[in-house]
Amino acid sequence: MLKKILLLLALSQSAAHANCAIPEPIKAPPGHQPFLSVHAKGEQIYQCTLNQGKYAWEAKAPDAALFDKHGQVVGKHYAGPIWEYKAGSHVVGRVLKKLDVNPETSIAWLLVEIVAHKGKDIFAETRFINRINTHGGLPPVSGCDGNHLGGEKRVPYTADYVFFNGP
Repeated sequence: MLKKILLLLALSQSAAHANCAIPEPIKAPPGHQPFLSVHAKGEQIYQCTLNQGKYAWEAKAPDAALFDKHGQVVGKHYAGPIWEYKAGSHVVGRVLKKLDVNPETSIAWLLVEIVAHKGKDIFAETRFINRINTHGGLPPVSGCDGNHLGGEKRVPYTADYVFFNGP
């Protein structure tokens, strides 16, 4: 019981942080209003690649569960990038802007533009998404070489996603 209370407290605090001020460089365009905020917990998946003679961990996809302010799973976030709601609708996005808030410890905050919709429920009118309050998710710092080419590593991360509708 204590574990459940602590988990709900942690999730509710994370959800509350989603209401923080979004920095100007990644704000949704004027006229767009936030209508949903979810907390994500999962992993960023990286693949060892070779580009122009250099080995590097390249971002492949997220794999995260999306939680509402009550700690209930309401969807998932995965390759595409796609955000899928529990009722089945989903949106596909493309990154418009990045902001490195804590580059030593966390992946960037983002402004994502929606490029495709599926379904008629809550995500049907989504136009933009902000990824904020990130923790973790940075690419591995070692282990990508000729012996690991094509290999994958999963790195834990959390973030808040704020969904915007508008004109």
